[in-house]
Amino acid sequence: MPHLGPLAVALALGLLVGMQREWAVDEIAGIRTFALITLLGAVSGILAPLHGGWMVGAGALGLVTLIAVANLVRLRRDDTLDTGITTEVAAMLMYGVGVLVASGATTESVVLAGAVAVLLHWKQPLHRWVKRMGQDDVNAVFRLVLIALVILPILPNRAFGPYGVLNPFQIWLMVVLIVGLSLAGYVAFVLFGSRGGAVVSGVLGGMISSTATTVSYSRRSAAEPDRSPAAAVVVMLASVVVFGRVLVEMGLVAPSHLGTLAPPMVAMMAIMAAVAGVLVFTSGNTREREARDRQPPSDLTAAVVFGALYAAVLLAVALARTHLGEGGLYAVAAVSGLTDVDAITLSTAQMVAMDGLDPAQGWRLILVGSLSNLVFKAGLVTVLGHRRLRGRILAAFGVSFAAGVGLLLFWPG
Repeated sequence: MPHLGPLAVALALGLLVGMQREWAVDEIAGIRTFALITLLGAVSGILAPLHGGWMVGAGALGLVTLIAVANLVRLRRDDTLDTGITTEVAAMLMYGVGVLVASGATTESVVLAGAVAVLLHWKQPLHRWVKRMGQDDVNAVFRLVLIALVILPILPNRAFGPYGVLNPFQIWLMVVLIVGLSLAGYVAFVLFGSRGGAVVSGVLGGMISSTATTVSYSRRSAAEPDRSPAAAVVVMLASVVVFGRVLVEMGLVAPSHLGTLAPPMVAMMAIMAAVAGVLVFTSGNTREREARDRQPPSDLTAAVVFGALYAAVLLAVALARTHLGEGGLYAVAAVSGLTDVDAITLSTAQMVAMDGLDPAQGWRLILVGSLSNLVFKAGLVTVLGHRRLRGRILAAFGVSFAAGVGLLLFWPG
């Protein structure tokens, strides 16, 4: 009885989605109907190899007819009923899930049915989230669509230029990665930033841009000196999260070398997190209003600029490695890391992944770039921030910088 397994899976998935519809008090289809619809799809899929693919089409046509008749009956009873088609589409999709189960794609079927159930159950949160989005937020989402789904696929995936390191597709893929990470951080900030204090603002600010967060809270401390302790927590935590971003980027670009690249960066992140913990403990009230000057980070011009910067760093690293030796590599890392850690992280990780750079040297270059970025942000705080913020950040960054230098000098290998 080889078909019992797929039928059981189809029944379980139909019951799952049907339970949600039953709970939502839907009059078209509930727990039993969705289970039967998914089983119908599975039976049609099982019969298709024996009697032809028309069995699947006939089952789908019959389902559509039944749904149409049911809706007509409902509307004749009460013409004020909601005319949304969510349940109807879900029913047709679960019929397809049943067919998919019968074809042997069990994992895909389970994932798809789970996604359907979650989407149906999250109706209110999703609607609230969309209503909270402004015009700038919607524009940001579609700019990401342009960057990732329109521009990326048409770029050539081969190397150009000197040293063979300028691959347009790979360069723009890194742009998509950074814009996607930053936009995810921005969405999280919109959803949760107003509910938390300085800790939440710092973590989410680091996901978006630690440099922009530093500028924003430095200016705020200058205008409102009493907020300097909370601002220091935000700035420090945003810098801690930078190393989380670095770890994610290294894991995505050079996963096979993560065992060498990650440990010193984790150690640096842990040290800075401890320093941030001291700031939180000594800052008293860390409640912090949501920053209103944050903008969605998927601006097309900024994406092109980052792509150009990433390409320039790739080329500079290749040039330095060929002509200037180890000292030249560290100089490139220090200069490129001043305003942006992502570019040196991604370029270095890519060269490590291509076996063009030793992993032990790779993490050191990334750490040099990260320390350079700390110096740059300390300068921003010094110029833009209040003296109370300046004292806290310079002390915290000073300890972190010294720890980073210690890792560079004494970490094994």
